[in-house]
Amino acid sequence: MEMLSCAITGHRPTRFKFKYNEKHTLCQKIKKSMLEVFRTLHDENGVTCYYVGGALGVDMWASEVLLSLRKRPGYEDIKLILALPFENYYLGWDDHSKKRLLTIMREASYCTTVGKETGAVSYKKRNYYMVDNAEFLLAVYDNDRKVRSGTGQTVNYALKKHRTVIFLHPDTASVENDAVINFELLDNADD
Repeated sequence: MEMLSCAITGHRPTRFKFKYNEKHTLCQKIKKSMLEVFRTLHDENGVTCYYVGGALGVDMWASEVLLSLRKRPGYEDIKLILALPFENYYLGWDDHSKKRLLTIMREASYCTTVGKETGAVSYKKRNYYMVDNAEFLLAVYDNDRKVRSGTGQTVNYALKKHRTVIFLHPDTASVENDAVINFELLDNADD
């Protein structure tokens, strides 16, 4: 059986109303919603491999949620692939965030560094690498096209590549049925 994969993208903490306060109700709701999406992808679609980019915010939360889920019965087959933009990109982070990332790196199924140079080019390569290796994309994103971001760029690339995109709204933590874009269904509708 083919292993199905999901990439995850979303904003850094500064783009959320609660910033770095992960005890905030909305942050807790986002994490709970991500858990439910991961369970559904696993249980109903057979997704066992998850690509995460290793950034602060959504990437870190998703990694920790997936690692916790993997410890539960029935989810031991989950693989976490950490796709890093370039070597030592996290050196400017605070000590607590560095320790969290290093723990995630240790517990991940596989860790790869996609880019060679520091900066935006390697972040873009990392994002495209994750989408290229996944059938699904979970985007914690409000689809606000007025704001330029790596998350928006990743969503647009996934749509161009006809990936199934699941939008989790960053202000409500809701995943709505019409927020899932599945191009296989759209393509078959023309038949």
